[in-house]
Amino acid sequence: MDLDFSELRQLVAALDQTDIAELTLKNPQFELTLRKATAPSQSVVLSSDATVSAAAIPSVAPMMASPPATGAAATEPAAPPVSSPSDLYEITSPMVGTFYRSPAPDESPFVDTGDRIKPGQTVCIIEAMKLMNELEAEVSGEIVEILVQNAEPVEFGQPLMRVKQS
Repeated sequence: MDLDFSELRQLVAALDQTDIAELTLKNPQFELTLRKATAPSQSVVLSSDATVSAAAIPSVAPMMASPPATGAAATEPAAPPVSSPSDLYEITSPMVGTFYRSPAPDESPFVDTGDRIKPGQTVCIIEAMKLMNELEAEVSGEIVEILVQNAEPVEFGQPLMRVKQS
């Protein structure tokens, strides 16, 4: 049984939709164990000469995300503030990956603070496993805050931008 990364990603996504906490696949070539995030340390283990940690497959699925950084090295808050104005809509990351503000390094960003957006408009890209996933706005309004730096890793559900709806 050969298992490529696309199939692994589909397997992880399917597992994420169930109540199963751990899944192990075994065959003569390898053993694969997937565990949902129930503790700070998660990993994918391939026996038969290889052990791959979650850091080696950073964007397989939200359940394999590493915990956010703490202390002085931590960036601006990854979680929304305790009290957020009710008129602000948060655009959140639908997956674990890398946040990009523009379609290419030498191109201008999709949106900047102060820009007006409408539903369906691309506001950023989240790269996951070498796939570029365009994130589209679900509301219309004005971008009031961009919470993530370009090329920064993001977690599932992490707020990326705040929009004043109109």
